Amino acid sequence: MTARAIDLALIGGSGLYAFEGLEVEEKLRPSTPFGEISGEIALGRCAGRRVAFLARHGAGHTIAPHRINYRANLHALHALGVRRAVAVNAVGGITPLMKPRAVCVPHQLIDYTHGRLSSYCDVDGAEVRHIDFSEPYTPALAHALIEAAGRAGIQVVPRGVYGATQGPRLETVAEIARLARDGCDLVGMTGMPEAALARELDLEYACVALVANWAAGCDERGVGQTLPPISLDEIFEHLKVATATVPRIVTELLNGHLRS
Repeated sequence: MTARAIDLALIGGSGLYAFEGLEVEEKLRPSTPFGEISGEIALGRCAGRRVAFLARHGAGHTIAPHRINYRANLHALHALGVRRAVAVNAVGGITPLMKPRAVCVPHQLIDYTHGRLSSYCDVDGAEVRHIDFSEPYTPALAHALIEAAGRAGIQVVPRGVYGATQGPRLETVAEIARLARDGCDLVGMTGMPEAALARELDLEYACVALVANWAAGCDERGVGQTLPPISLDEIFEHLKVATATVPRIVTELLNGHLRS
């Protein structure tokens, strides 16, 4: 693959399989030393800037969270010239601010996943890198997202701790209570190892978390409530509304306010 100047990569999560506002110029599905990527990478322009878009779960949401080839996805974007990425993740809300349809730019995460290929060091002959992961999201890029949302008139929660679970099942009430005790505000299934792999590649990386539902046993009163089963129809409706904010935030980010 030939590296080219790309100002931003957008990695779409559940409900975001194409980027509205991207004038697509070409689509690529490059091979990588780590196997197949999730789908075609769309390259084009938005707000006069070069942008790459990749749907994490594939175009038809055919890849479960624990089966996504995160290493291949990040490697392909990096090889194309991406040095800055915004991840969009559908999540459940745990704490009261994280109600359905809320948009959060998290600042921390806790990894509860297991068995995923989580490092480029996991191959024979690779250099073992002990990356500093104290701040899993690039603060400057996260701050730029928060400011872009403000200019777009979209309210965001500017901090939050993302708990990354294995999936694809949703969590139990007891598991969510544990995450709450650990300090998690959000729960999702795709936050790791993507963030760590981005750090290994020295990519600037930040997350826009879209709250699709209250996590199990949670509502505005707190954790451990007795509630009806989570409705998938409601999840999709909430996610549709929250997802509609993403093009406005990203366009504002690109529209003369993202440093080259």
